[in-house]
Amino acid sequence: GDFEKAIEMLRKKGAAKAADRAERSTGQGAVFIKREGNKVAMVQLLCETDFVAKGDDFLTVAESLADKLLKGEIGPEDKDVPAVKDAVLRLGENILIGHMSLVEGENVGDYIHSNKKIGVLVSLKGGNMELAKDIAMHVAATNPQVVSPEEISMDLVEREKNIWADQLKAEGKPAEIVEKIMMGKEKKFREENALVKQMFVKDPDKSIEDLLKQAGAEIINFVRFSI
Repeated sequence: GDFEKAIEMLRKKGAAKAADRAERSTGQGAVFIKREGNKVAMVQLLCETDFVAKGDDFLTVAESLADKLLKGEIGPEDKDVPAVKDAVLRLGENILIGHMSLVEGENVGDYIHSNKKIGVLVSLKGGNMELAKDIAMHVAATNPQVVSPEEISMDLVEREKNIWADQLKAEGKPAEIVEKIMMGKEKKFREENALVKQMFVKDPDKSIEDLLKQAGAEIINFVRFSI
C-alpha cells in the first residue's frame, strides 16, 4: 500500500534494465534538424534497430532534443538527458545521443537526407541561404573532412605517406622520382578531402571555391552527422 515505495521500486527496476541495455550496439538511428532564424540545432540519436529508428516515438524524442538544444535547455555536450532514459524503457532498446551541434551565423544552410541518416549544417559569411543549402547538400554527398587543404592534419598525411611509399616500392619506381610522386599524391589527397577544392555535385564544372568567389562568400564551418 506504499505508493511512493512502489514508484521507487519501479524506477530501480527500470534503471537496471537500462543498464543491461547500455552495452548493446547502436548502429541505427536518425538525425534531426530544427531551426529558428539563423540558429540551427542538429541532433544524432542512436538506437539498435532501423524499425525503432523509423518509429514516431523515437523521432519525437529526437525532435524534442533538437528543440531543447535550440532553446538552450541542454548543451551540445549533454548526454545524460531524462527524455532519452525514458525512451530506453518505453522502446526496449539501447538509445543514446551520438552528437549534437548548435550553429548560428549570417547564413546557415541545413540539409537532411530523406532517410534521416545524414544531416549537415553549413555556416557562411556572405552569400545567401540558397548557396548555404546547396553546399550543405554537397557536403552530405561527398563527406569532406575539412574546409581547406591546409587543415588536413600532418598525422593523417604521414599515415597516407607510409601507404604510398609501400605502394611505390612494390611498383619498383625509381628513387629519384618517388619524392615528386609523393608530393603530387599529398596535394591530391589534401584537395580531395577539402570542401573548397571539391567539384560541386550539382555542377561538376565548378568547384565549391568558384561558387564562393562568385557569391563573395566564405565558409565559416560545417558539421556533418551520419548514421
